[in-house]
Amino acid sequence: MKDIILTGDRPTGRLHLGHYVGSLKNRVIMQNEGNYDRMYIMIADSQALTDNFDNPGKIRENLIEVALDYLSVGLDPEKVTFFVQSQVSELTELTFYFLNLVTLSRLERNPTVKSEIKLRDFETSLPAGFLIYPVSQAADILLFDANIVPVGEDQEPMLEQAREIARSFNHIYGDTFIEPKAVLPEAKVARRMPGIDGGAKMSKSLGNAIYLADDKKTVKKKVMSMYTDPDHINIEDPGKVEGNIVFTYLDVFSKAEHFKEFLPEYENLDALKDHYRRGGLGDVKVKKFLIKVLEDELEPIRQRRALYEKDLEKVFTILEEGTAKAREAGRAKVEEVKKAMGINYFEDEKLVKSLQEKYK
Repeated sequence: MKDIILTGDRPTGRLHLGHYVGSLKNRVIMQNEGNYDRMYIMIADSQALTDNFDNPGKIRENLIEVALDYLSVGLDPEKVTFFVQSQVSELTELTFYFLNLVTLSRLERNPTVKSEIKLRDFETSLPAGFLIYPVSQAADILLFDANIVPVGEDQEPMLEQAREIARSFNHIYGDTFIEPKAVLPEAKVARRMPGIDGGAKMSKSLGNAIYLADDKKTVKKKVMSMYTDPDHINIEDPGKVEGNIVFTYLDVFSKAEHFKEFLPEYENLDALKDHYRRGGLGDVKVKKFLIKVLEDELEPIRQRRALYEKDLEKVFTILEEGTAKAREAGRAKVEEVKKAMGINYFEDEKLVKSLQEKYK
C-alpha cells in the first residue's frame, strides 16, 4: 500500500513564507512525485474557531484566501483532495471518542499548546475547545488513515499526541489506526522561518510575515525593513552573518543560478557571506539581491493566484467536490471505528440474537 498524506492550515489569514518553506513546498513536491495512494489538504476552519469563536466572519473570509494560496503554489485538485474541516461531521464524532483516551494533564503538557496559550494570553480564560485541539488534529489525521503528515517543526508534538491516541485505541479495541509520521523540511532553518523583525517565528499574529500574495512593492518594503547586524553601521565595517535575518532568508531561498543572473561578481552565497564578514559590503546591496531572489519564487505564485481570483466559483466547486470525497472516506472509517468499539448496534445482527438468548 502506498502512503496516504494529510496536511492543512487554519484559515485565519493569508499564508506566508513560513508556511511555504515549512510545509507547502513539501506538499507540492510530494504531489508531483506521485508516490502516494491519496493526498488530502484540509482547511481547518473548525480549529480556527477555537480562538476566533466570536469572529466567524474572519474564518469565512479567509477560507477562500487559503484555498487561493494552495492553488497558487501549485497544488493540483486533479491530484489531491481539498476539503473543509467543518463540513466533515465524522471528524467531530471521532474527536469525541478520542477525548476519552487523553488526560487533561497530558493536554496541558503539550509544548505547542502551551506556547500558543501564552501567545494568545489564554492563561486565565482558556476555551476548552482550544485546549483539546491536539485531539481534534489527531482525528483529522487518523480518520483518513494518513501515515505521512508534512508539517513545520512546531507541529511535531501534535503528531506525537496523534501517535499516542492511535496506540491507546489499538491497545483497547484492536488494530484500527496507523501511527503517522511527520515530514519536516530538509533545511533546518526552513522548519521555523523567522519573521522579518528577527523574531523566532514568522507569524500572522505578530505582523512580521511576508505573504505569498504580497505584491512586489510590499515585498520590497518588508525586505528593506529587515533586521540586520546592528554593529554593521558603515559599509566598510565587518558584519555578522549569524543571526542576520537577510542572510537567513538567503540560506533558504537563494540558488546558484541566482548569483549568475542577479549578482555575478559572487560565485555563491559563501562568497557573499565572506565579503560581508570582512567588511566593504553594504546591507542595501544584500537586501536588493534578496528581493530579486524572493521575486523569482513569488512571481509565478502571484500569476497563478490572479487566474483563480477571476473565477472564485470554480475555487468553491473544487472545495465542495473534495469535501464530498473526504466525507465518503470519513464515513467508512467511522463505521470501522464503531465496529471496533462495539457501538455499531443497528448494524450488528449478532447483537440482538445474543441478547435474546438471555431471555429464553
